[in-house]
Amino acid sequence: MTDTLGSRAVRGSLWLGVVNLVSKSSQMLVTLVLAALLTEGQLGAVALAVAVVNLGQVVQSIGVYDLIGRTERDPRRVAGTLLTSSVGASLFLTAALVAVAGPLTALLGTPEAAGLVRLAALGLPFSAAGGVQLGLMHRELDFRRRIVPDAGGAVLGAALTVVLAVGGAGPVSLVLGLLCTAVAQPLLGSLVRGGVRPCWDTGAAGEALRWIAVVGPAAVVAALLVNLDYLAVGHVLGPAAVGVYSLAYRLAWVPYIMVAVVLGAVAFPVFARLRREGRALDEAVARFTGAVLVVTGGLYLALALLADRVVLLGARWADAAAPLVLLSGYGAGICLLQIWYQALKATGHVRRYLVLETTHLVLLGLGLVLLTSAGIGAVAAVQLGAAWLVVPFAWRLLAGIGVAPPVAKLAGMVVRVLLACAAAAVPTVTLAHAGWFGTAESLPGGIAEALLLMATYAGATLLLQRPALAELRRGGHG
Repeated sequence: MTDTLGSRAVRGSLWLGVVNLVSKSSQMLVTLVLAALLTEGQLGAVALAVAVVNLGQVVQSIGVYDLIGRTERDPRRVAGTLLTSSVGASLFLTAALVAVAGPLTALLGTPEAAGLVRLAALGLPFSAAGGVQLGLMHRELDFRRRIVPDAGGAVLGAALTVVLAVGGAGPVSLVLGLLCTAVAQPLLGSLVRGGVRPCWDTGAAGEALRWIAVVGPAAVVAALLVNLDYLAVGHVLGPAAVGVYSLAYRLAWVPYIMVAVVLGAVAFPVFARLRREGRALDEAVARFTGAVLVVTGGLYLALALLADRVVLLGARWADAAAPLVLLSGYGAGICLLQIWYQALKATGHVRRYLVLETTHLVLLGLGLVLLTSAGIGAVAAVQLGAAWLVVPFAWRLLAGIGVAPPVAKLAGMVVRVLLACAAAAVPTVTLAHAGWFGTAESLPGGIAEALLLMATYAGATLLLQRPALAELRRGGHG
């Protein structure tokens, strides 16, 4: 990366980090409130309803928002065309989900979720409009403007959910909050000059169709990868098991959303611009890879070591602890893949991306068929194994197009992160076994343990990552 582009990437990461900190912190608050107020079965019904509608969101967009970031046409004409097509597709999907919600949720073992699916589906057209707006902001690396539509919409939705949940509304509180977020996002986006006018450009539509031919299936596969476990657990083990598993999964999902998605959102337009300008991507890919490993390494270490403290939300959630440990390892794997997938897509190798995602889905599907009946711990183990089996194949495909971090450099990154994890884990675990942090139900003990973990990890990282941090500072001031 040149200094100018590197500087914009660093600033973009920081702004998007602020956006995600606000929006995802709001979601985390919602998760904690619902875990405290809902039963396992109620949370399971909500999780299945959200999973079904999330699949609808992906089908409606079919990965086309990335096209705004890499097209060589007028980006606003492309965005307007995508707005027209995406909103049209989402209206059709909304009608379809409303019609089939009953039999679909019955098949998944949670017929009580039918009304939740119908209500949540109403947000699809608004999500489509918001997605196009954000795609245009990403192309311009203008993540500061995302604060109002993205973070603002999330805060409004979270506030509505918490108020309704505390008032006794039950599972519907989350769905109404999600609907509020979906409606607010494009409206708030228009207030910060992020609005897009619908139009139709035949050339842009043709380019979108060619992109959809490969990226569309990959987007659907990616959505199945995120939601297939919920559907399998619901069908085989029932809504209560979905509720416990979904709590563990939501907690393990936080570092991915807060860090990997932020860095990936910045990485894609950076990689795409480097490609358009005919410059090498390997250095940029290595930088983003190192960043995601360092930051998520400490977060997943904390989640794994503090997993037993999930009972702070209530003793009924104790069974989520073991899956959370396994899902922390899974999360680290998909964070790494998130960055590498952006490189494949930005360089136009979307078929290779599709191959990797499909391989991942096949591995996950086979594991779920064989092991879901063994319980949610086995499902988490399947997720862990499937993700890390894909990692070496992803690196090999990146190496084939000349953008993979060299083996020695990648190994050095991993070793330094593992050493920092060990430096943080050893004293923390030793003190925990000595009883310094109290029982798993102790909130002050949990806070003290988490602070010690993060402080020792940060200190070890500063010592071990000095060259990388110096390089990052030079990029940020270029």
